[in-house]
Formats: sequence, structure tokens, C-alpha cells
Amino acid sequence: MSQLIFITGASSGLGQALALRYYQAGFNLALVARRTDEVLQWAQQQGFQQERYHIYSADVAVVESIVQAGQQCLQKQGVPDVVFASAGVSIGMDTAVRSDLEVMARTFAINNTGLAATFHPFIDGMVKRGSGALVGVASVAGIRGLPGHGAYCASKAGVINYCESLRGELRHSGVKVITIGPGYIDTPLTKKNRYKMPFLMAPEAFADKAFETIQGGVSYRVIPWQMGWVARLLRMLPNGVFDKALSGRPRKHRANED
Repeated sequence: MSQLIFITGASSGLGQALALRYYQAGFNLALVARRTDEVLQWAQQQGFQQERYHIYSADVAVVESIVQAGQQCLQKQGVPDVVFASAGVSIGMDTAVRSDLEVMARTFAINNTGLAATFHPFIDGMVKRGSGALVGVASVAGIRGLPGHGAYCASKAGVINYCESLRGELRHSGVKVITIGPGYIDTPLTKKNRYKMPFLMAPEAFADKAFETIQGGVSYRVIPWQMGWVARLLRMLPNGVFDKALSGRPRKHRANED
């Protein structure tokens, strides 16, 4: 019987690249996105066999919506072997601008609450079975706060700590909780960045490394490995040195900003 992976954010970027990698490995797919027509078109272009994938419509920012998608997956395809929560947003913010507080709230709704809601429907079934992997997508940006990235950095720091907490809770259950921290990956999320992106990685190369990490049961990994060393350095820098190094760095685009 084929194994199953449940993937959010499957309409583009990391989620789509990982879906292709797992399909090639023989897994069946449960693909979640708001833009389901785009996912269907992409799956057909890849030549996926219809019986090996199912597409679910959900808005990860709405708890009931993503929970319902998970419940539909349980009914149609069963308990997944891997849940990959890759849906996320990265939008710059300025705390002095009132509307950007709404940007922050939506960022947390997708990147944090949406992550937990993605995992929620499957935990009991995985624990009862005694196996499975819940994968949270964090970021190197969750290590230190970057100017203009307050919402995103805070949300990804939250992902790291949430997954660590959940890992402890499920330690003796047979269910693995894995945190993957991407560096800069060439996806629609990074296309508009106006600052240098060292060690920029193709999504297909990321998917290969993420596949190895998940199947190997590694609890935490930064991809690519070079950004892992950057993350270690960032942790070690005193605040004064860190602040000076980031001084003058271009900020991420805010909502509706060209």
C-alpha cells in the first residue's frame, strides 16, 4: 500500500516542489491550496495518475477551513504518513503604520495558528498508529529579528519553538516532529526581495534535501547547509555587532508596495 503525504501550500513554491519529489518516490498526494484549479492543472501537466492524488480547497488562515480539509483527507485517503505544512506568507511591516498590524495578524494566522491547525486533525490517528511525521517549515529568519521583517521573523521563531514543544509532547508516541529552516529558495515568495540572497537554492534542490531530512527523521535542519552556518553565526553575534551589520539593509516590501 502506498504511503501518503499531506501538503499545504501546494499551488507553488516549496509545497509544489516537494509534492513532485514525493510523487516520484511513490507516495500518494493530498494537496491543499486555495487555488485548486492551478494545482489540478499542474498535476495534469506532470502526468500524475488520478488515483494517486486528491486536491483539497482550504484557506490556512481560517482554522475551520484547514481543519475541515484535514478531516476530508482522513475520510478519503486515510491517515497520512507525512504532513508537510509549507503554506506561509512573508510580508514586510512597519509598526508605525496602522494597517500593518493587520498584516502581522494575518501572518501569524497563516504561519503559526494555521500550522497547528494543519497538524491537528492527524495527531490522534498518527499516535494510535504509532508512526508519522509532522513537518513545520520555519526559516533562517526565525533566528534573529531583521529590520522591516518583524511579522515574518516573529512568526518563524514561533514555528521553531512550537515544533520543539510539540516534539517533546509526542516524544514517546512514535510520531516525529521535524522542523525545516529554509534559507533563500527561488520561489514566488522571494522574487521581489530587494536585498542580496546568499546561497539562493532552486526549489527542486531544496525538495531533495527536505525529502532526505524527513525520511531520515532528523528533528531540525537548515537547508541549504551553508545557511545553517550563517544561522549559527547570527546566534553568536552580540546585539551591537548584529545591529551594525544590518544597518542600512533594504527592508522587505510591505503590503501593496511595489
